[in-house]
Amino acid sequence: MAMRRFAGKTALVTGAASGIGLATAERLASEGAQVLACDINAGKLSEEISSLQGAGLAVTGHALDVTDVVACTAAVEAVVAAHGRLDVLCNVAGTLYLKNFTEMTDAEWHQQMAINLHGPFYLSRAAMPHLLASRGNIVNVASIAGMVGVPYGSVYSAAKGGLLMLSKALAVEYGSRGVRVNAICPGSVATPLVEGFSPPEDADFNLLSRLMPLLGEHGQPAGIAATIAFIASEEARFMTGSGVVIDGGQTAI
Repeated sequence: MAMRRFAGKTALVTGAASGIGLATAERLASEGAQVLACDINAGKLSEEISSLQGAGLAVTGHALDVTDVVACTAAVEAVVAAHGRLDVLCNVAGTLYLKNFTEMTDAEWHQQMAINLHGPFYLSRAAMPHLLASRGNIVNVASIAGMVGVPYGSVYSAAKGGLLMLSKALAVEYGSRGVRVNAICPGSVATPLVEGFSPPEDADFNLLSRLMPLLGEHGQPAGIAATIAFIASEEARFMTGSGVVIDGGQTAI
């Protein structure tokens, strides 16, 4: 019998046109949630939403640029207007590219910070009053890059480290008021984000080898989504302020 841990609940998921975000939207909806799936790629999002709806899942699409604070507030207002509540916020949208630190431009710094850190801040701030009302929770997708330094990924590490600590700080501030906040820290996952990056031409491959999981394969979006679903469910009601590592043993060494 399929689990229905989110029956009667509403979720907002970003980065939902592909990868972990898409898998998370599908997983939460398959367990009974009404899901507002958000992504900046409106065309791809529409295709995926049509497929999910065709499978009978209660998922609607919403084009969203998470770097736009007004748009983030509007997305939260949209899901509450449609369903009367918000129980789960999953900040999944992210960006990554590898580059020598001294060659990183100001624009590249600001873009990675805006997508990986500012967006979750904007959405969490807008969502918090509604999560307080529902005694809901936030799951942020950080990264093992927020826990250990990633060669040629200094900006990404800085942003994801910030997101991990934002999660912990919010957990402390709002725990006694009934809102849980957790982060997951994936390693290498088979998503367009990971598959599309390339290291600098002069990269030290001894350093890059540290990014390889001990299990010898990439993680899969569906597996990460299953973890997110557990954390967001009542089964994890004693869990807040955590940074859950899912990295195939990458950081065990």
